[in-house]
Amino acid sequence: MSKNLVLIFTRNPELGKVKTRLAKTIGDQKALEIYTLLLQKTKDTTQNLTCDKAVYYSVKIRENDIWNENTYQKHQQNGEDLGIRMENAFINAFNTGYEKVIIIGSDLFDLTPKHINDAFEKLNTNDVVIGPAEDGGYYLLGMKKIHPSIFKNKKWGTSTVRKDTLNDLKNNKITLLEELNDIDVYDDLKKHDSLLKII
Repeated sequence: MSKNLVLIFTRNPELGKVKTRLAKTIGDQKALEIYTLLLQKTKDTTQNLTCDKAVYYSVKIRENDIWNENTYQKHQQNGEDLGIRMENAFINAFNTGYEKVIIIGSDLFDLTPKHINDAFEKLNTNDVVIGPAEDGGYYLLGMKKIHPSIFKNKKWGTSTVRKDTLNDLKNNKITLLEELNDIDVYDDLKKHDSLLKII
């Protein structure tokens, strides 16, 4: 067992249940195809990392899917909102004995193994590492112990999440990674030819 763990939060890829804001422009079927490609990209980015890896499913743990059980631990998200679900995943990881834990989503086309490795490295000298997203949220959050306040009183999915999180952590040593863009709406696709081809 590694002392480092990356948590991957995913939505089960079901028609009409993923990328709903994107689907308003391109339809449910194309939104599902985009999300399926993003899941594959996330797997390709994480599968060869030297840390341990855990996939957290939104609805139901799937067997025989793209996440190989020899590489990825499998869990179900637990909690009423995103904050509680993330907090529970971090608590589970620390209770298992991990010393550095990072969480990422599964809708980033630009995320690379280097971003994740750099985040683990920065935790050597920082309490928390955050990967800021262009929409005001974050695509990566890493820590060495639980910070309960950052999972509470947030309007998840809005532009205030990162600002409020940084405010909660003002007494801690924080570092920010490169800003990236997650894929939520049609405009986000325009930077990626391979995604536009699907439409």
